[in-house]
Amino acid sequence: MRFIWLVLLIISALEIGIFIWVGGMIGPWWVVILIILTGLLGIYLAKQQGIDTLRRAQASIHYGQMPSEEIFDGICIIIGGAFLITPGFITDISGFILVLPMTRNLFKIQLKKILKKMIDNHTIIFRRW
Repeated sequence: MRFIWLVLLIISALEIGIFIWVGGMIGPWWVVILIILTGLLGIYLAKQQGIDTLRRAQASIHYGQMPSEEIFDGICIIIGGAFLITPGFITDISGFILVLPMTRNLFKIQLKKILKKMIDNHTIIFRRW
């Protein structure tokens, strides 16, 4: 848990440093405009990808299949969307990686490995009610 707080602190400090650096190069108002534009673009992309993923999940269920890929896609899109509405260049890059389908697959592979490892180590236990 301490590791997560340390990572958040470091990322926040880096974001502030990048804001200052980029603001010195292009001006503070352009940084504000970039933040707003990436936020709006992020909301649009997350919504579009979320609706697409929901439709694919409904089609899988309709054909009697478990929508496992769509569940992982949904997790990535939610996290990516949250990153995209958070001001910052590092979080924006991370958000676009998670929201865009071509780059999302790389993260999904790692997410599946982590989840499998957690299940194998009994860190996560699924029980039937």
